[in-house]
Formats: sequence, structure tokens, C-alpha cells
Amino acid sequence: MADGINLFSDTQTLPTEEMLRAIAGAELGDDMLGEDPTVNRLEARAAELTGKEAALLVASGTQGNLTALMAHGGHGDEVLLDADAHAYFYEAGAMCSVAGFTPRLVPAERGIMRPEALEAAIRPANVHFPRPAVLWLENTHNRGGGTLLRQERKEALLAVARRHGLRVHIDGARIFNASVALGVSVRELCDGVDSVQFCLSKGLSCPVGSIVCGAREFVEAARRARKRVGGAMRQAGIIAACGLVALRGAWIARLAEDHRRARRLAELLADAPGVALDASRVETNMVFIDISAWGTGSSEAQARLRAAGLRASISSATGLRFVTHRHIDDADIERAAEIVRDLGRALTGCRA
Repeated sequence: MADGINLFSDTQTLPTEEMLRAIAGAELGDDMLGEDPTVNRLEARAAELTGKEAALLVASGTQGNLTALMAHGGHGDEVLLDADAHAYFYEAGAMCSVAGFTPRLVPAERGIMRPEALEAAIRPANVHFPRPAVLWLENTHNRGGGTLLRQERKEALLAVARRHGLRVHIDGARIFNASVALGVSVRELCDGVDSVQFCLSKGLSCPVGSIVCGAREFVEAARRARKRVGGAMRQAGIIAACGLVALRGAWIARLAEDHRRARRLAELLADAPGVALDASRVETNMVFIDISAWGTGSSEAQARLRAAGLRASISSATGLRFVTHRHIDDADIERAAEIVRDLGRALTGCRA
């Protein structure tokens, strides 16, 4: 890839040669009419992997989350989620402005709720309150640090949700990372939930696309919602063809390499000058560092790292995020750590 060592995000991945060949040879039809055979095969494969009845190809994770929410409820309903959830933090307020939901924020640690916190957040039926309708989970959790939602915690949260009649959605943009890291199938991770969205365009390296999965009736409602927000497509098989390549077992299994390299980067940065991080918290392909001791804001630090050949993303006023993916090799990790350490020395005067 161009732009030096690009750890900005796994969204920076480019399609493989095999994907490009699949695009060129894709069998196409009108997906708006359900007649694109490549899309139909991808949706069937996604439903099989998640253990759901049906699936729907959408343009992005944001669109997938939005259409799922619209399929689950309506204006004035309440969605319970944590304050760092991607759908709350990064999706332009669509859950409110488009779907008409009211967010109810539940305390969480690194993006993972406790069942008792969820229970406390669910208010009794009262004409003054929105109707609690959807529990929103995220696996892996981006702003939590690429955190894993483990099965026992998921089951405990599901028990609370079912007791109160809530539908449950998983924003699984990186659920294949979770599956590989936990050694648990995606089907098991999705068991018991009403819907899940996962991205093809992150670690799976497709150029575009996400999938929404759930019961057949739910997916038909999501299809209508997709149309309402302008997401219906025609010869979408050129997108779906890449997804069929990405969802092969070997391609998913290679995500473990991204996780290994993230752990290595965290180890190398653990004692970097002016850098604060807990390497033991790196569970998947993300490394978050705090650079308060550098005395610069994250924007300046990001610019100086990029000038030195390393691209990172901003996670907070004094925080940076590094995300590993298939274009990053072991040598890139060693060099990335060296660039961070060099800047840390320059800014703190430390010779470590």
C-alpha cells in the first residue's frame, strides 16, 4: 500500500487479485428484483454462517445498522446501548434523525455492559418514558479497544433482554475477528440474537459492503428500510463477488495474523517514551495508546507520525489508534514501533 505504514484502519485494505477476478466474472442480475444470482449466493452464505434464516447485502455497516434498527421498531422507541457504541458515536445520529429511536445509555467497561447495569437502565412501562425496544451490542467493540464480547456475558445480557421483551442486535462489524480470537464460530456468537450486521470491507478486505442477517420476516422489513434510505442496488453482484471470496474459511482464519501483529506492536510500545497503554488489553487487531505525556494533542501527533511514515487514527484528544490488517507485515510492525518511540523521545527528552 502507498502512504508509508498505514495503520489508520482495516478499512484501508484493498481487494485481492482473486476478488478482482471474481468481479470481472460475476454473474449479474437486478438485485432490486431479487434477480442477481451472485448477491443471492452471498446472502445465503451469510445466513448460513450466522445461523439465521435470511440476509441482506447493504452498502456499509452504518446502513446495515440503520436498516436493522428501522426493521426492529419505530419512532419513539428506545434502544439501549453504551456511550461508546459505534452506532451512537460515529453514525451521524442516524438512529435518532432517521430511525426515530431514543438512545438510552448503559454504563459499560471498555464497551461491555454488565447485566445488572442493563437491568437498572430498563425503566418500567410509563406514559412518560419511551418504550424500551432494542438492546444493542457490539462485537468486537471498536472504541472499547477491539474488545471481545464473550459468550457467557452475551448470554447473561440476553437473559435480561428476554425478560423485558427486548429485541437484540449485534453490531458485528468485526465479528469474524471476534470469532477467530475466541475460537468460537460466528454462528455461536450470533445464537439467540435477533439480528446481526457484519462488514466485508474491513479485515475481510472487500472494497465495499456489509450484510444484515436475521429471521426472514425481519430481513424483509430491513429490505424495505434499505429502499427507504436509498440503499437498493441493481447489478450488485460485482460487490457480492468479493464477499464470496472473503467468506471462505482460509481468508477468515488469516485474521489471527492481524491479532498477533497487534499484540507485538503493543509489546513494543509498552515502554515507549511518553506512551501509556496496557498491552494485556489488546485482544484483536487494535492498539490504543495515550500520549498525554507528549504534551501535544492527538492531531499534532498524528501529523508528525504521518510525516515520519506512519499513519494512525485519532481516538481521543490525547489518544491514537493503530489497526493491523493484511497489508501489514512483521517488518512494518517493528518499524512502526520505532517511529513512535523516536517521536516519543523527541517530545519528552527521554532516551529510552
